[in-house]
Amino acid sequence: MMKLKVFSILFFFTILANAQYTLSGKITSANDGEPIPNAEIWNKTTGKLTVANEKGEYEVTSLKTGSNVFAVFSFEYEIVEREIEITGDTKMNFELSPLAESLSEVMITNRREQIFALRKLRKVEGTAIYAGKKSEVVLIDKVTGNLAANNARQIYNQVVGLNIYDNGDAGLQLNIGGRGLDPNRTQNFNTRQNGYDISADVLGYPESYYTPPPEALREIQVVRGAASLQYGTQFGGLINFRFKEPVPNKKIELVSRQTIGSYNLFTSFNSLSGTVGKFSYYTYYNYKGGNGFRPNSEYDSNNAFAHLGWKFNDRTNISFEYTYLDYLAQQPGGLTDAKFYEDPEFSNRSRNWFDVNWNLFALKLEHEISDKTDFSLNVFGLNATRKALGFRQNRVALDDDPEEPRELLVDDFSNWGAEARVLTRYNLFAEESVLLLGTKYYQAYNQQQQGPGSTAAGPDFEFATNDFPDYKRQSEFDFPNHNLAIFGENIFNVTNNFSVTPGFRFEYINTEADGYYKNVVTDNAENVLLNETIEDDRDFERSFILLGVGSSYNLNASNELYANFSQNYRSVTFNDIRVINPSFQVDPNIKDEEGFTSDLGIRGRIKNILSYDASVFALKYNDRIGEVLRPEERVNAQGELEETGRLVRYKGNIGDAFIYGIETFAEWNIRNSFFESAENHQLNAFINTAFTRSEYIKSDQVNVEGSEVEFIPAVNLKTGLNFGYKNFLAGLQYTYLSSQYTDASNAPQVKKDNNKGIEGEVPAYGIMDLSASYSLGKFKLETGINNLLDNSYFTRRATGYPGPGIIPAQPITWYTTLQIRL
Repeated sequence: MMKLKVFSILFFFTILANAQYTLSGKITSANDGEPIPNAEIWNKTTGKLTVANEKGEYEVTSLKTGSNVFAVFSFEYEIVEREIEITGDTKMNFELSPLAESLSEVMITNRREQIFALRKLRKVEGTAIYAGKKSEVVLIDKVTGNLAANNARQIYNQVVGLNIYDNGDAGLQLNIGGRGLDPNRTQNFNTRQNGYDISADVLGYPESYYTPPPEALREIQVVRGAASLQYGTQFGGLINFRFKEPVPNKKIELVSRQTIGSYNLFTSFNSLSGTVGKFSYYTYYNYKGGNGFRPNSEYDSNNAFAHLGWKFNDRTNISFEYTYLDYLAQQPGGLTDAKFYEDPEFSNRSRNWFDVNWNLFALKLEHEISDKTDFSLNVFGLNATRKALGFRQNRVALDDDPEEPRELLVDDFSNWGAEARVLTRYNLFAEESVLLLGTKYYQAYNQQQQGPGSTAAGPDFEFATNDFPDYKRQSEFDFPNHNLAIFGENIFNVTNNFSVTPGFRFEYINTEADGYYKNVVTDNAENVLLNETIEDDRDFERSFILLGVGSSYNLNASNELYANFSQNYRSVTFNDIRVINPSFQVDPNIKDEEGFTSDLGIRGRIKNILSYDASVFALKYNDRIGEVLRPEERVNAQGELEETGRLVRYKGNIGDAFIYGIETFAEWNIRNSFFESAENHQLNAFINTAFTRSEYIKSDQVNVEGSEVEFIPAVNLKTGLNFGYKNFLAGLQYTYLSSQYTDASNAPQVKKDNNKGIEGEVPAYGIMDLSASYSLGKFKLETGINNLLDNSYFTRRATGYPGPGIIPAQPITWYTTLQIRL
């Protein structure tokens, strides 16, 4: 009997020790008592964050007995910190004081610095899980740089290891890669806006011809390769552009930004936003126009967006979004190495044009099934065209003959998809666990036509097949794609500080190519010896499972160890399957790429002085698709392969690669270190470095095994200083990338006797940028100088449009923006 009593007492105290309680209440304005919607409650003791609902009501769950420090934040109110003793379920209301209208820009910026730890990708956001993943968030309000021209090296300066192409076209296209992934049109990332896909074809043609203007964005989320389980199979991971949300406390707000700059740059960004009862909206129109620094490089763009939302109640809301983009750009072509060093402003292509028309649709339903279960459904679609026209001869030094037809490529993209997610929280072993299950269906029907264009000089995108029936580059294909994915992840909170997150993704993919191409053979005098039509139908059907696991250990409320391992997969694109080019061959047996990515790192914040993220990574890339120079092969009359004696660029699975490195980021708040009481001053320094090594560890191609992987600078550095006083802010940034190869055979740079410009190294380069802004009431003036030291450099060798050849980067340029907010 005595033993039973002792056991009962021990059991009682065990239950008491493991008991979990809730803290709940309401967050209101101290000014008028109105509820503050979507305020954030951060438990500084455990590092967990809770978001209040539209009525300002919140509930923090899974609290253990003891003292906890809570910080309550909303953008237009003062931050409140309070220590609360938890002994049971507790009620606590918070009143936040509105910020003074006279708050300076520096004080607002410093305030954002105070809540830096609040705004990183949390373990759970909405119906997504990011626990254990390497993630970075670009807070647009913190960027001091050229937003109007979408200057990527300034906007992404705190995202580690990105390799960025500089096009000099006011940022109409984003070209970023990393860890050995081709930056061209960000094709190795899954690119989304507000959670839905925006690329041409997620599997068949994952290139992004449309990029949202940074002036419309609240933040940019970057999740590395471990995002493959939730967002698809790309090795790079996820880039998600999150737009500004409708203003909650105004019926209408106008923001107008007008920018002028070098080479006739003019951009106009105008947005309207507001909330009327249950209805909310955010919409903008953005115009960009100007000339590049080279001849034959004008551009003109119109972009519009509308978000319409309706909140049925506290648990259910629905929104519709439409995006329109239309732009026309003249492309000056590429240069040889010799011509670049002689005159980087030279252009011998006056008839090359590029046209894009993009129409995106999305309907999103968000529903809170219960206090612990959320559901989201995204239905989205794309109707778009891309047209490329011009003289695309690989002998770059060869002048364009105005009597010859131009090559015309026309792609029509039509696709739609639906993604549903359910996320639920449940208790397991006295800790809260989180389960995410989702499914995605995606269907695409794309068409590509290639053939002769007119001999005119202007943007005439009509085929001239009847006038040039013997044109060598002719083809017409349909590319239907079907994709079904089922995915899931679960956060197992083993203890209050340690979590493990395993996950899976099942993929069914069916990629087809149905069409024909012309085989035209001529003699040296260009007399036609053969003109035949070859039917080419292919069907790539496959299914597979990707697995992964992440883990996270909270050292304390502000610092975390994280690790992850995820399998990756990249589908063969229809550009890999078929593009007709006499000096380019595609392996008929080309197949998908596969591998894995892994991260191990530590991140966090030391007091209010230093924020950091340091990690090591490894990426295994099997059957990597790339290009090498090799003898051309054709089937002879006996059905055997024989060499023709010509060298061609050959695209296929050239080998297995292993990439590894160290990525580090640190931001030091110098003001808080030495003169924290100087509230009207700001002084921050940051350094962002990636040291990367790579090797082709297996290859059947000549001169590939043992070579370095292309698109990888060994050193990738961005560093800078941000400073300010009252309403004046400024930033100085330096970017350095060491040399990098552009093909798998590691062809060196040849500055003389090279009439192509498509092979060879990209030499090391360094660039400095200076930006500043000044606010006065409703007005804000921004200005800056890009490439302050006027360095001559290039970041890419294009093998197709906008080249072929070296694409020179911009020399020194300036910009000025005037903003008004009403």
